[in-house]
Amino acid sequence: MVKNSVITGTGCYIPKEVRPNQHFIHNTFYTAAGDLIDEPGEKIISKFNSITDIEERRYASEDMTCSTIGTFAAEKAIADAGIDPEELDYIIVAQNFGDVVKHTIQSDMVPSLASRIKQNLKIKNPRCVAYDIMFGCPGWIEATIQAHTFIKAGLAKKCLVIGAETLSRVLDPHDRDSMIFADGAGASILELKEETQKRGIISHATLSYTFEEASYLYLGKSNFPGSDSRIRYIKMKGRKIYEFALNEVPKAMKSCLDEGNIDISHLKKIFIHQANHKMDEAILKRFYRLYKIKEVPENIMPMTIDKLGNSSVATVPTLYDLVLKGELQPHNIQENDEVLFASVGAGMNINAISYKL
Repeated sequence: MVKNSVITGTGCYIPKEVRPNQHFIHNTFYTAAGDLIDEPGEKIISKFNSITDIEERRYASEDMTCSTIGTFAAEKAIADAGIDPEELDYIIVAQNFGDVVKHTIQSDMVPSLASRIKQNLKIKNPRCVAYDIMFGCPGWIEATIQAHTFIKAGLAKKCLVIGAETLSRVLDPHDRDSMIFADGAGASILELKEETQKRGIISHATLSYTFEEASYLYLGKSNFPGSDSRIRYIKMKGRKIYEFALNEVPKAMKSCLDEGNIDISHLKKIFIHQANHKMDEAILKRFYRLYKIKEVPENIMPMTIDKLGNSSVATVPTLYDLVLKGELQPHNIQENDEVLFASVGAGMNINAISYKL
């Protein structure tokens, strides 16, 4: 018998509040140096859309926090798996900014969001261990790898893995990059299944580049001249991240796939972090070229970034849930399909999982 780590349930929460690109048309944008970007709002938005393909994004309503929407996604995943939440051994929450109440500037991470979600789920079992990880956008994949490790080591049989973020609470309205970010939550149940055939998580890879890359994503003062330097917002060095991702992510994906002895031609879908449509397309082109394949297969990469934006740790589990449940046509997956999960983000961190349904 083979001990498999299998995703038996998924769920996501997509906030109801839609923010189309036109929402930002009257914003006054400045460069990181504080220089006014003296262009019409329509032109700025048009350039932004041509680079990212983002048309709109979702923000959590004022009465919600990151742990709130994480709970919603968790409830759906638990129901989908048909398990008793009291049987969970671990609740691992990938997040980066904690609970930030609307109209406040302080992040709240004590107790952990995992503890809050466990309380929201009314789980009494003290042996259900709840903790957070902060790993940038690849957080949900890394949390899934950790849960898989617990299962393989005989320390767990059922784990709840959540990726949740409310980036709208840490955005600088004077920074063009702020238009990329969004809110959302995705969750999954990973279970031990003793079976005759290998499936579930087949292989995984994780890399952290920090020597020069640690500051590519960071917190910094507003771009608005003379702003209070004590109040900080999410910032990124977009060009450096783009170049880094194109150079390093395809190699990590290949390493993961090769370790799992999976033929690239057998891949049904690649679920990649929704950061920038054109960047993701370029990553896939380089990935396939590593195998001497010039053309990327049609419909191999589902995308939600045009409507949902970049919700950090929530993008990959949300994407997987939507495709699995047939809500992102024409994309679909079924039993025995082989897929690849991959992400890149603050750290800079890169990770990937090869998975067989």
